[in-house]
Amino acid sequence: MNVDPDLLAILACPDCHASLTAAEDAAELVCTGCGLAYPVRDDIPVLLVDEARRPGS
Repeated sequence: MNVDPDLLAILACPDCHASLTAAEDAAELVCTGCGLAYPVRDDIPVLLVDEARRPGS
C-alpha cells in the first residue's frame, strides 16, 4: 500500500470523522475513533462505509 502521507493527514472517517491511520499488515486505513477499516485498492482509499470492515471482522 502506497498512500501519500499528505493525503492521509487530511483524510477522515466518513462515519465518525476521526482521523485514519495506515494498517501495517493490511491494505487498509483504520479509523482511530470507531475502528472501521477502509480498503485501499490500487493505492486509492475506498472511503465508503458500506465497503468498510467492522472491528473484529
